[in-house]
Amino acid sequence: MINKVHVKTGDTVVVLSGKERGKKGKVMAVSPKEGKVIVEKINMVSKHMKPRRMGETGGIVKAEGAMYASKVQIVCPRCGKPTRVAHKIYEDGTKERICKKCGESL
Repeated sequence: MINKVHVKTGDTVVVLSGKERGKKGKVMAVSPKEGKVIVEKINMVSKHMKPRRMGETGGIVKAEGAMYASKVQIVCPRCGKPTRVAHKIYEDGTKERICKKCGESL
């Protein structure tokens, strides 16, 4: 079964629910199999890192954690509002993602 996610890498999104609600960030990675996304500077978690090579330091490192894609919504670059994604199909068969609110290309 193919799992589709409504966001792509590089999209600007706003968080809809949870402790980070209302914050905006850029999507760094998308995992369609799990239905999760990693957003820049959002959902920071502490990871315990072990030194792998000689001279390398270990310790506690802050990193972005994955969150469900259903918790984020795309922000339109023109109107600046969170919006759902619509698709427009042209005569030549190409498909484009557009903003539901203003019709601008995403």
